[in-house]
Amino acid sequence: MPGRSGDSMAAGKSTEKPSLLQNERLRLLVCFLGVFVCYFYYGILQEKITRGDYRQGDQKEKFTYATTLVFLQCVINTLFAKFLIQFFENSKPDHTRSWLYGVCSLSYLGAMVSSNSALQYVNYPTQVLGKSCKPIPVMLLGVTILRKKYPMAKYLCVLLIVIGVALFMYKPKKGTASDDEHLFGFGEMLLLLSLTMDGLTGVAQDHMRAHYQTSSNHMMLNINLWSTLVLGLGVVWTGEVWEFLSFADRYPSIFYNIVLFGLTSALGQTFIFMTVVHFGPLTCSIITTTRKFFTILGSVLLFGNVISSVQWVGTILVFLGLGLDARFGKMPKKTTH
Repeated sequence: MPGRSGDSMAAGKSTEKPSLLQNERLRLLVCFLGVFVCYFYYGILQEKITRGDYRQGDQKEKFTYATTLVFLQCVINTLFAKFLIQFFENSKPDHTRSWLYGVCSLSYLGAMVSSNSALQYVNYPTQVLGKSCKPIPVMLLGVTILRKKYPMAKYLCVLLIVIGVALFMYKPKKGTASDDEHLFGFGEMLLLLSLTMDGLTGVAQDHMRAHYQTSSNHMMLNINLWSTLVLGLGVVWTGEVWEFLSFADRYPSIFYNIVLFGLTSALGQTFIFMTVVHFGPLTCSIITTTRKFFTILGSVLLFGNVISSVQWVGTILVFLGLGLDARFGKMPKKTTH
């Protein structure tokens, strides 16, 4: 009898249902909703801040303080990462070289500043679509410099993305050229610069993970801390921070939007890292790709950004290419003998 009761207790323990935090489906749902909601709202706030209607009487102003905006975003990200390390990692030591964080922060800053600056010249759907084309410069860099060979599926996926971008960027000739058409080329160059900087940031982060096993929270803390120091000196040296404070004094509601912008950015990064750790980069890429498509849709509906039927076809082709690349475009793992 005692043996049976012990067996029954063991069986009871083995059949015990996992807690809510250990439930994989619930965790995946939390990650999906976290990434989707945070970055959807992040995109809305970004467009609201950079392309908002700032008026005082008959005077209309534009937001031209992209560097200060990134500086404030980095400050909030730094504080948020410090909070996560303090309460969830128990002061785990970090052995990553400081100069690596410094180099990574420069490319990280270049990507964010050029991306935010691009919104002064192109609408938000164009910016999101441009930032979604990371596989193109990554593949070009791999083939031309690193001499990598990619599977045929990846070439086909990137071809879909290129065709989609070409359709989205295409504009039929008009009788007169508008000012937007002259400025559009500069916005496109800023997006290209942002993509290049994103690629360099990814290379630096991979090196840190491979050689120093850097945790995501330490990486987030130190890269944003270096970025805060660099940008802090930059905005004071150029005087942009004083111009921004004068602008914010005329339109005080912008502070509320910027705080929310920084918080959604920091929280969204946390959900992305959580998704990568528990479900892998494939699941994360599917979630972020889906989020970007609905961000474009939200921008069209909420801010009245007009997209033609040809541009919608191009948008669908881009995200179809991204989805297929996430599923079939991975390089096969080398087998060991």
